[in-house]
Amino acid sequence: MGTADVGREAAEETARIVRKAVEAAVWAPSVHNTQPWTFGVRGSRVSVRADDDRRLGAADPRGREMLISCGAALCTLRIAIRALGREAETDVLPDPDRPHLLADVRLGTRTPGDEQDLRLYAAVHRRRAHRGAFRGAGAPPSLLPALKREVEQEGAQLIQAVETHTQEALAGLTRVAEHVQRLDPAHAGEAARWAPVPGSGRRDGVHESAYPAGSPRTEPDFPGRDFARGHGWGAQDIADEVQEVHETGGTRPGTGVILLITTPGDTPRDWIRAGQALQRMLLRAASDEGLAAAFHTQALEIPELRDFIRARFCNGRYPQMLLRLGVPLGPELDSVRRPADAVISEEF
Repeated sequence: MGTADVGREAAEETARIVRKAVEAAVWAPSVHNTQPWTFGVRGSRVSVRADDDRRLGAADPRGREMLISCGAALCTLRIAIRALGREAETDVLPDPDRPHLLADVRLGTRTPGDEQDLRLYAAVHRRRAHRGAFRGAGAPPSLLPALKREVEQEGAQLIQAVETHTQEALAGLTRVAEHVQRLDPAHAGEAARWAPVPGSGRRDGVHESAYPAGSPRTEPDFPGRDFARGHGWGAQDIADEVQEVHETGGTRPGTGVILLITTPGDTPRDWIRAGQALQRMLLRAASDEGLAAAFHTQALEIPELRDFIRARFCNGRYPQMLLRLGVPLGPELDSVRRPADAVISEEF
């Protein structure tokens, strides 16, 4: 085989890995499923960029949640590259004059896929958000130390809300934030724009297949977003399954494990770090135990409430994500994503 043939095969292998890695990265979680990312490709380099046109202007004026979402996509990209047999050499925020250039990731030397990376990569398409109740108490206690290690590996910290009054306070603050945002036409309109009507062909936003038509209250109860806007939209009601649980004496619907992801600072680098930590934790939870997460960002979108949570429950660290984790109760919910071709651009 000639030198030209070897070079062509190497280029084809690189292009294949890059393509597969981006196809995985688009399945990262994002606020309101806005998918606020693009990927610029030049040979063995992939540049991850934030798409500011998809930022939530009312809920996320600083772009914090946008960068958390992009951080989750960056984590997925890195895991996929390693699982596909190459090192992922990552430079976060490489150019201060280009704030929307969040990271450059280069395919490095060949490496055998690490077992853990392979397991996390296999979980990318199984991971789903859940908007409703969980079965019983949530995550097995034996899994939580592993999830904490995953989060710490990315430079963040995981806090579990164990004490009853802490759980009730976080649920109460979420309810307050939800009421405040429903009173604000800007927030209500923004949520409506990202919640298409049934039958929509859009490949972004929160479709009716992504939330239940009804869900039992739990104690404590964390309200979800009103994506149905009073129309009764949503996936098949879970009332029958709840009734079956009661009739068979099974475990009653529960809140799940309540968790906070925090960072030492509150800069764009911290937000990207938090997104990577979130996705690594979610993939580990899905891979090991089939767990899903319900996100509750309402209180963290209101500065006064976020400051209160930071001071009272985070030891002065900055809360970046509040979520519940557990085994979903009800039908498996679906989601949509834009195809890779819609977010990839070739750079020269």
